[in-house]
Amino acid sequence: MKNTRKATIQDLNQLAGLFDQYRIFYHKESDISSAGNFLQERINNKDSEIFVSEKDGELTGFVQLYPIFSSTRMQRYWLLNDLYVNENHRGKGYSKELIDEAKQLCRSSNACGVLLETGKSNDVGNRLYPACGFELYDAVNFYEWTNREN
Repeated sequence: MKNTRKATIQDLNQLAGLFDQYRIFYHKESDISSAGNFLQERINNKDSEIFVSEKDGELTGFVQLYPIFSSTRMQRYWLLNDLYVNENHRGKGYSKELIDEAKQLCRSSNACGVLLETGKSNDVGNRLYPACGFELYDAVNFYEWTNREN
């Protein structure tokens, strides 16, 4: 039973609420208005691909992927940047269905893979991703430079 589909601009109000919940989960202040603006820009500019899960017209979760490229493979990758299911709908398979949408996007766009990162303390994610066929790649060091001016 497929409960997922590509998000549309008509989903913006519900999607902004879910996105706000996602940001709160990552210790950010609630800001539904800015969440809606951010998502509207992504959809209108086609900067990302967003898929939603739903039950009876209510959005239960979403996944957002951004295109990136591998120079050595000379192909597109998809960065699975955001995955969230409302706490009232967890454990019902929505996350796996959303990940399946990400994999299908990878196939249909002839990309070489889907990349993601999650915290070492994210026990649920660290069980979910391997169960969905993702392999932990520990052969590289991950570094980040943060622009302190923003």
